[in-house]
Amino acid sequence: MSNLTINADRLLGRIQELGGIGRDAQGRLVRVAASDMDRLGRDRLVGWLEEAGLEVAIDRIGNIFGIWKDGANESQSPVMLGSHIDTVIDAGIYDGCYGVLAGLEAIESLKEAGFAPARPLVVAAFTNEEGVRFSPDMMGSLVFAGGRDLEEALASVGTDGTVLGKELERIGYAGKHEPGFLKPHAYVELHVEQGPVLEREGIAVGAVENLQGISWQRITIDGEANHAGTTPMSMRRDAGVAAAQVIGFLADRASASSTRTVATVGTMAFEPNAINVIPSRATFTIDLRDPDEMHLREMEAALVAILDKLAASAGVTVHAESLARFEPVTFDARIVSLIEDGARAAGLSCRRMTSG
Repeated sequence: MSNLTINADRLLGRIQELGGIGRDAQGRLVRVAASDMDRLGRDRLVGWLEEAGLEVAIDRIGNIFGIWKDGANESQSPVMLGSHIDTVIDAGIYDGCYGVLAGLEAIESLKEAGFAPARPLVVAAFTNEEGVRFSPDMMGSLVFAGGRDLEEALASVGTDGTVLGKELERIGYAGKHEPGFLKPHAYVELHVEQGPVLEREGIAVGAVENLQGISWQRITIDGEANHAGTTPMSMRRDAGVAAAQVIGFLADRASASSTRTVATVGTMAFEPNAINVIPSRATFTIDLRDPDEMHLREMEAALVAILDKLAASAGVTVHAESLARFEPVTFDARIVSLIEDGARAAGLSCRRMTSG
C-alpha cells in the first residue's frame, strides 16, 4: 500500500461540482447552514457516499456520516475524517468541503485498492461549522463532542428569525441518531490554510498542533442622538466615537503585544444610521483569539477595563454579551508526528502551526 494514490480528477471534480451549488445572483457561493442551498449540497454529498458503498447515518443535529466497516472491524472505534460543507457568504470552494471530499476520496481509494482497515473509517460533514446563520459556529461538532446541549442547539434562532431544529426538519436532515453515537478513536481533518503563513514561507503542509482559544462578544454602547451640525463636540454622547475607541484600543494592544493574541471587530451597526445624526447606539462584535488561555483571559480583562473606562468618562452606557467561548486545544502529538512523517515521505515540506 506504500504506493497507493488517490483519484485526483475525481476529487477535484467533486470539489468543483459542490462549489457550484449555492451560487446567488451575483455568483457568490452562499451555502449557509440548514438553507435550501445547504440541502442541495447535502443531497449531493449523500449521493457520493452511497455511490462509494458507505453506510450513511445522520444524527439529530444534522451531522452526516459515511461509514465503512465490516464484520472484522466493526467492534473497534473508528478513525474519522471530515469537516463541513456549509459556507460563509462569498465563500471559496475549498473551505470545509476539501476536508469532507478528501476524506471520502481517501476511503474510496482504499476500498478500490482492496485495503482492509483494522478499524472502521468514517467521513463526517458537521452542521453549522461557520456560524453565519446560527450562533455559535462549530455547532454540529460541538454537540457531537458533548460540549453543547442538543436541545439548546436545536432551539438556536438564526439571523433570519428561523429556528435551527425546524430548518433541519424542513430540509430533511433532522436525523434519528443521538449525537456522539460514534466514538472516534482518532479524528483527522484536511483543510486549506486559513491564513497566509504557509504560502508566504513556501511550505506545502502545515501539521496543526493546537487550536486557538476563542472569545466572541457582542458589545452595545448607548449614547444620545443629536444634530451633527449644531451639537458641540464637548456636549456629545457619541456612541460611534466610543465604539471607535474600543476598536483602536484592541488593535493597538494586540499589535503591540508579545503574545499571539489577535482581535477582530467583524460587524458594526449604528443607530439611527443617518449621515447627519450623532449615533445613539453602536452595536458591534469582537472576536478575540489566542492559543494560550492565560493570554486570552488577559485580553478579555483589558476589554472589560476599556469598556468600564468609557462608561465612566464618555457619558455612554455599555453592555457586553458573550456569544461563544472556547478554550485552546492541544492535539495528540502522535497524530501530529504521523502527519509530519507522511508529508516528508511524500517529499513535501512541512511545519507545525496553530489553527483556529
